Amino acid sequence: MQFVSTRGGSDPVSFFDAFANGLAPDGGLYVPKNLPLLPSDLLIEDALPYPALAWDILGLFDSDHDPDHLVEIVDKSYGDFSDTMSAPLIQLSDNQFVLELFHGPTLSFKDFGLQLIGNLFEEQIERTGTTINVLGATSGDTGSAAIAGLADKKGVNAFVLYPEGRISKLQERQMTCTGADNIFPIPIKGSFDDAQAIVKELMGDLKTKEELRLSAINSINIVRILAQAVYYVHAYMQLPPENRDDVNFVVPTGNFGNIFAGWMVHQMGLPVDQFVVATNQNDILCRLFNTGEYEPEAVLPSYAPSMDIQVASNFERFLYYHNEKDADKTLSQMAEFMANGTLTVPNFDASNFEAVACNDEDVLRNIKAVKETYDYVVDPHTACGFQDLDLSKTNVVLATAHAAKFPDVIKKAIGEVPEDESLEALKKKKQVKYAVEATPEAIKAFVTEHSA
Repeated sequence: MQFVSTRGGSDPVSFFDAFANGLAPDGGLYVPKNLPLLPSDLLIEDALPYPALAWDILGLFDSDHDPDHLVEIVDKSYGDFSDTMSAPLIQLSDNQFVLELFHGPTLSFKDFGLQLIGNLFEEQIERTGTTINVLGATSGDTGSAAIAGLADKKGVNAFVLYPEGRISKLQERQMTCTGADNIFPIPIKGSFDDAQAIVKELMGDLKTKEELRLSAINSINIVRILAQAVYYVHAYMQLPPENRDDVNFVVPTGNFGNIFAGWMVHQMGLPVDQFVVATNQNDILCRLFNTGEYEPEAVLPSYAPSMDIQVASNFERFLYYHNEKDADKTLSQMAEFMANGTLTVPNFDASNFEAVACNDEDVLRNIKAVKETYDYVVDPHTACGFQDLDLSKTNVVLATAHAAKFPDVIKKAIGEVPEDESLEALKKKKQVKYAVEATPEAIKAFVTEHSA
């Protein structure tokens, strides 16, 4: 399998190189040159163990690893999730389901991509003999999941930027209380978009990227997307046969990576009626799918902080496919967006999508309603997926994080404080974080000083 850039200015590369590069040399994002079809038996069998399914799907894209070696990496990545299904499907009513994606080490859906990426980085270092420095930005869960996947691994240092004061206290503790010498959490003044812009500038500077041996953990790395595609198939295989027609996947999303992974595997043959794009009050994606206008506004802090994003990186991948893989057209449109700060997408096709936005009062109301109706507690991001939900359809709402990561919001909504043992243990540990000016130059100097 080869991977190409959405902007068309870079040569096709193999799985190994697409993973190692993160961002393509021309500034574009890697996508598979061709999307393979899912094996037909996957859609009629009972649910496979998650590692087995992951091996089946990742093997469609990864022709570089020996299949037996890929089995070892996948088993290592998902073998210690707290539920035997890894991503269990919970039935709330006859046709309403929740896909629990919070059974990994940091209680977030990001663990599915970043446990795998951590092990792939370790394997890459062993294979090439070259140390690496991982650079990423997070609105909350990406950073903690990446750190959990990379802590104490030899030959790799991780530098994670996050918006100071704009993530939950427990999300911050998951990043700053590891005790690992190779982890460097960096709170910055500003929003996630500010942090992401710094990362993309440094990753896009080929000289800097080569000098510092930089690799990416954000969903600009195509392997994150491939890994997340697996749990959509896993969810479908767990549905009762009578619920497999006209399925809606309801996806809380800010950076568009989670829902793009589902859309991609739908193009590979997974039967899906519609994807529901569920945003918080930072509603750029909701506005995009309702109007065809991609226009960022100011980032507003919210009760669902991991979605406090206005520039969704993975939109470029979707735009590339919307343009029927016309890289020149995609490049022109992205240049227009960077120059003008806005983009009108001609003939925008949103036929596979619906979109909803959820303000903070909606978040509280939805948490309370789900508790009262189904006796089930959802976190603030998952709560956005219950906004204006069409209960006449079979809906699979992706539960993106454990409610215990957001105790203040849950208490405000239902008067309960959910807990988790791993999070309670963090409250007793010392935090370690690094104050660095929020500029590419300052971050570059810091990484240089502390590089692997």
